[in-house]
Amino acid sequence: MSAASTPVIDPVDLTRDLIRRPSVTPVDAGAMDTLERVLTGLGFTCRRMAFEGPTGVGADARIENLYARRGTASPNLCFAGHTDVVPTGEAAAWSSGPFEAEVKDGILYGRGAVDMKGGIAAWVAAVSQVLSEGEPPGSLSFLITGDEEGPALQGTKKVVEALMAEGEVIDACVVGEPSSQARLGDMIKIGRRGSLNSWITVHGKQGHVAYPARAANPAPVLVRLLARLDAHVLDEGYEAFQPSNLEITTIDIGNPATNVIPAEAKARLNIRFNPAQTGDGLIDWLNREAGQVQAETGLAITLDHMCSGEAFLTPVGPFVLAVQDAVEAETGVRPEASTTGGTSDARFIRAMCPVLEFGLVGQTMHQIDERVPVAELEALTGAYRRIIQTVLA
Repeated sequence: MSAASTPVIDPVDLTRDLIRRPSVTPVDAGAMDTLERVLTGLGFTCRRMAFEGPTGVGADARIENLYARRGTASPNLCFAGHTDVVPTGEAAAWSSGPFEAEVKDGILYGRGAVDMKGGIAAWVAAVSQVLSEGEPPGSLSFLITGDEEGPALQGTKKVVEALMAEGEVIDACVVGEPSSQARLGDMIKIGRRGSLNSWITVHGKQGHVAYPARAANPAPVLVRLLARLDAHVLDEGYEAFQPSNLEITTIDIGNPATNVIPAEAKARLNIRFNPAQTGDGLIDWLNREAGQVQAETGLAITLDHMCSGEAFLTPVGPFVLAVQDAVEAETGVRPEASTTGGTSDARFIRAMCPVLEFGLVGQTMHQIDERVPVAELEALTGAYRRIIQTVLA
């Protein structure tokens, strides 16, 4: 494909096309088809990678993913994102239909406008502009999932595992999450904390409250264990990270009677941890603490754990500096390199290459009337274009 024949993509039009696909996790609704058609028209070789498994919404589902690459040379600069979106909430509360993609007074409304169909469209538009001027050195690729807003088990995680097994090399990756805080370009994310969920069950013996010797009350045992865990200082922080924190999120007994000692007491907790910890290390610690309380009280305690991602940090080096330079040159703002916030699919991509997140201002993501100014979409396209040119220079 010659530069002269390369179609130049309008980021606003493509964002609207993607929003009109109601791709609430795990439903794709044609969002991947829309993106694949545009990328094929830009000369990308597109590969659909679908995986089936539990979605957390009551049934198994087939998750659509896409890996597209243009070129075979190194370096391979990848853009990663997701076409799935969270539910809309009460549709009648929106200023316009959440999937109508209406533009009013220079503002584009719709679910996914910010998180993150707008980011995907801006990178596609930036790529089209770069290609219209000639063939860049190296390769460009896209890693797009339909499972980021869900359990994230059949999306980027599986795609990365498959690509690594095949020997595919990605040299650097920008994830288009809405990282900007107050204005476009004020923040990039160079790391994220890990996340561990744990479910605790203390097994007792039901009985009458007037005859406690005939029962075994699990409630005080659970309270003792939770107090031990809550009082423990996990660490004092890590370079560029705040201290790890453990939060008790539920305590459940479900006992409607006033005169019955319950048979079980349950709790759930979440630990957000920095690179000073690992998921396996924290699981070992939780199991040891539970074992100690079990030995002290004689009541059985079972734990189940799910680590949804390890902590990671992309050191400030050539890749991070190149992105900061490009964003500053385009927006006039030098982005802060931050590790704040929750998790993203960057936690899986970091196994392949240096990865960071940069995208739109995220103030309306997941809200009623999610929206983005048209001018901000166009400005992000310019910033992405400069990132591509700078990193591949």
